[in-house]
Amino acid sequence: MQYTYLESIWRAGCDEAMVAPRMRSVEEASSFLERVDGLVLVGGGDVDPARYGQDRHPRVYDVEAASDQLEISLALAAVEMELPILAICRGMQVLNVALGGSLHQHITGQTGITEHGDPSEGHHRHPVRVLPGSRLEQIVGAADIAECWSFHHQSIDRLGSGLKVSARSDDGTIEAVEFHTDDFGWMIGVQWHPERTSHEDSVQQGLFDALARAAGYESED
Repeated sequence: MQYTYLESIWRAGCDEAMVAPRMRSVEEASSFLERVDGLVLVGGGDVDPARYGQDRHPRVYDVEAASDQLEISLALAAVEMELPILAICRGMQVLNVALGGSLHQHITGQTGITEHGDPSEGHHRHPVRVLPGSRLEQIVGAADIAECWSFHHQSIDRLGSGLKVSARSDDGTIEAVEFHTDDFGWMIGVQWHPERTSHEDSVQQGLFDALARAAGYESED
């Protein structure tokens, strides 16, 4: 895990408990989550396309069955327990797949798609348009986020059950999701990496602070 995740969590006034990637059932994940107050699903390699019924694109990389199983189980257990969730990049894709959604396996270089970052191209920074009335808008306090640190070659295609879009980039790529009603609990999923710039950008740190508040903690002054 990048140290920047931990620093962002600490600034929000929380402690961390990390889980090693190994096969876990939803029941095992639930047992672990009973000991924590919130869940951060972090970035990483690609989810196995077989998880959403597709053959693998040649550019899919770093698929790890153990990580997929663990994170999907954690996501499903956290949703069932209504535990606060912040899902970042791969984490948002994992949550979407866990809830029955699918992914665009490789968007880099497609007509009309701006650069979002790619293993062969490096990261990019770009603006994100936040949908009015969303929980994300309440957190960031604005209709636009001027700059997001982005590194992904995949994006959400079909939305998982219970999810709605709360932000897009200028090319239409889904950049954030949340539950469509508060009955599902507190969750924000973002396609970019807020932890990479949260030390200097209060908007990005605000996502971790909001998770902390939802989990019953207060961020440091």
